[in-house]
Amino acid sequence: MAITQAIANAFKKQLLEGDQNFSSSSGDKFKLALYTSSATLNSTTTAYSATNEVSNSGTYTAGGGALTNSGTSISAGVARADFADLSFTGVTITSRGALIYNTSSAVTNAAVCVLDFGADKTATSGTFTIQFPAPTSTAAILRVSG
Repeated sequence: MAITQAIANAFKKQLLEGDQNFSSSSGDKFKLALYTSSATLNSTTTAYSATNEVSNSGTYTAGGGALTNSGTSISAGVARADFADLSFTGVTITSRGALIYNTSSAVTNAAVCVLDFGADKTATSGTFTIQFPAPTSTAAILRVSG
């Protein structure tokens, strides 16, 4: 089993077909689910699955948490999408990675990207926070360049 950080291949195709909308005011709704090291997630992941997702604890429940879409921007020829950091409180969990997925009706539960934390991350009766990188041309969580 392995979690490999990647943009989902199906997501790339859906972008070109106009099935993903990252507008902060009228765009699609996105969620982030946490997974154990037993999960297999990579560029071929097509949709959210509860298989090897971390167990419910505190404010974390199956399916993960809703992301606050901070919208899109473009600079230096790189288009970017960004999300606000996401925290789960009162949790006792260990997670190796995460899946960002789209919960909107056009592409229900479609995988967007896989996040590999590089090692297990643990919170014990505490807060587990996903901190997204700055939305710059070289660091944003989602970037499109030519």
